[in-house]
Amino acid sequence: MTLTWLAEPGNRTVWSLVQRDGAVATLTRLLRGDLPDGGLRAGVLAKAATLDPRRLADLTLRRAERLGARIVVPSDEEWPARVESLATLSLDAPRQVDRDVRPPLCFWVRGPWPLGEALERSVAVVGARAASGYGTHVTTEIAYGLAAHGWTVVSGGAYGIDSAAHRAAMAAGGRTVAVLACGVDRPYPVGNSAMFEQIAESGLLISEWPPGSEPLKHRFLIRNRVIAAATAGTVLVEAAARSGAIQTMGRVLALRRPAMVVPGPVTSAMSVGCHELLRERPDATLVTGLAQVLETVGRIGEYPADPPRGPEHRRDALDDESALLLEAVPRRGTATPEELAAKAGLDLRTVLRRLSLLELTGLVERRGDGVTLARKR
Repeated sequence: MTLTWLAEPGNRTVWSLVQRDGAVATLTRLLRGDLPDGGLRAGVLAKAATLDPRRLADLTLRRAERLGARIVVPSDEEWPARVESLATLSLDAPRQVDRDVRPPLCFWVRGPWPLGEALERSVAVVGARAASGYGTHVTTEIAYGLAAHGWTVVSGGAYGIDSAAHRAAMAAGGRTVAVLACGVDRPYPVGNSAMFEQIAESGLLISEWPPGSEPLKHRFLIRNRVIAAATAGTVLVEAAARSGAIQTMGRVLALRRPAMVVPGPVTSAMSVGCHELLRERPDATLVTGLAQVLETVGRIGEYPADPPRGPEHRRDALDDESALLLEAVPRRGTATPEELAAKAGLDLRTVLRRLSLLELTGLVERRGDGVTLARKR
């Protein structure tokens, strides 16, 4: 936790040193300023000069204990193994925040569930803060259905799509996990404070930053890699042309996880990012509802889905001659078998046989010497 305070999570240099030398030796090296990266060295020494890191760790643990939060590290049984896939992620990006995508060194957790268990069978649902009514509706249906089928719904706790996903999962009596870009004791946005308390009671609030940490802008971009890596797949419901949710989907695709995108109205600015992603990335999957999401993330054959079909009619099962004869029956009035034979181009014997069949199926009725369409019941 001291290393995460001295350098932002995901830092490539710090993570590599921990893997090679261990956390204790890495901390000692950082505090000596023994780093090849001048920017990282300056930042670490500046923070260490304001407060002894070990003293900070002690104070933070006491604060977390009062809060009811715990720290989870890679050696703990509840560590979510799926996040370790970030160790293989290599992105060629101009910004440091887009290159430092290594696995977390720890998580702060509030809530009753073991972290690994909650994330083992999970799907992320992300999207625009300024969600439309359409986006909120689709999100609610997907998240509610996922929770009802035993999947944990993961999102970022923001307004819009995130909030709709969390609330729908809780309404279904399921689990939801909010991955925060600040301390688990600092609800952000503040307007979602009541929702965060509900999540802490029935799901999990998790963060890489210690309690008391502020929700700085760049931390949301750092946080997004965890949403992408910790889940079995991610659903993007709405996103503008420039959106943090699009960055999350970039991480999902780079990790070769299912990246599911919900299309929207072509006139909606909130669906521009979704449509561009579908156009530019053939490995993104278009989904239009819960059934397709479950089919994508579930085991083969776990959620069989019938292809979409229109309403079925009794006439759909008719053979060609019967269908042709039915078309010849007038919409009003009656027609004799001879008249029907002439209109349908069939011989009289075939017409008489097919009329019996159509009568049995309830599609035609006999009236005197003629035949008419059956009245709708």
